[in-house]
Order: sequence, then C-alpha cells, then structure tokens
Amino acid sequence: MLNLLDGKEIFEKADALRKEKGWTIYELAKKAGISPTTIYNWRERMSSPSLALLDAVCSALGISVINFLSDSEAVPLTDEEKTVVRLWDGLSKEQQQAVLNLLKTM
Repeated sequence: MLNLLDGKEIFEKADALRKEKGWTIYELAKKAGISPTTIYNWRERMSSPSLALLDAVCSALGISVINFLSDSEAVPLTDEEKTVVRLWDGLSKEQQQAVLNLLKTM
C-alpha cells in the first residue's frame, strides 16, 4: 500500500501511469483539472496531495483511489463503472442503502 503522506511515492506512481497513457504531466494535470505545479510539488517539495487532488488525478487516469494506493496492479474503470461511481456519490446515505438493498435482491 502506498504511503499517502509520501508525495514523492505518489508522484512516481502517478507519473508511471500517465507515461503508460503517453501523456505529459501538463496533459494529466489538465485532465484532472489541477495545476501542473501541484503535481511537480509532490516530487520536488515532497508535499502530500490532499485526498481531493489525488481523487482528481485518479479519475483522470481512470482508476479508483483504492486501486491507485494498493500494491496490486491498477484496473481501469469502464465508462459504465465511472458513471455508477459518479451517480453513487450524488446519493444520500438513505438512497445508497436503498440501492444496496435492491442489488442484494437481484
């Protein structure tokens, strides 16, 4: 499991994943909606990203934060899975529970 407080370790993993996609740091930052300087600071200043920034980068890379932080190989989310996650995040706790109950009956 990656250390969320180690900005350099976070940078190295994000950098490897963006290289797999053939993106520059600028392209990754743009897709994540953050400044390239923010990403460089993880490496240069060894600053730790906030969870919101890490989530933005992971979303741009098409993986979950859990997959990003785990030691296992990242599995990209499909477009349908991204839609489910986005919609799930917009639900209240009661609505989420109702969806879970519905899924359990299927």
